Amino acid sequence: MSTHPFIVCPLSPPEPAGDGPPALDTLTCSLTVPGAPHSAQIARAAVGSVLHAYRLDPLVPAAGQVAGELVAAAWKLDPGRSLYLSVRYRDDSLRLTVYDGHAPHAHPRLAAHCEARRRTALRLMGAVVRECGGAWGFGESREPGGGTRTWASLPRSGTAAYLAG
Repeated sequence: MSTHPFIVCPLSPPEPAGDGPPALDTLTCSLTVPGAPHSAQIARAAVGSVLHAYRLDPLVPAAGQVAGELVAAAWKLDPGRSLYLSVRYRDDSLRLTVYDGHAPHAHPRLAAHCEARRRTALRLMGAVVRECGGAWGFGESREPGGGTRTWASLPRSGTAAYLAG
């Protein structure tokens, strides 16, 4: 007989009782998509599925549009490289963030031109975000490897009312 103790994997906690959605403060999801034309469609579908799981279906039209626009703009500015999409729900707002590998330019004129291209590519998304009462922006990524972080914050109340009026 062996005297070596066995290490047992911990048991999974029991599933919560009831048929309700998960708590909104647990909504955090991320996805890496290829820097390709079809990735915007993947982003829209993924965001729609996540929001449906959390029973936030009224947010899907605006959030899906915003996610698709964020990914499409990132793909156009950094084609061929992976894009990272993050979806979080905090402080009664949905926050969508896309990271791409397009690093900010050191030369001021190039930086201004690139910023103008990104703003132009996100014009439709900006209109949706404003209609929902949200905010958006972009800047240098703080992630390893650099690049650009583009984000949009959509308040639940304004986003749920999008297209309803």
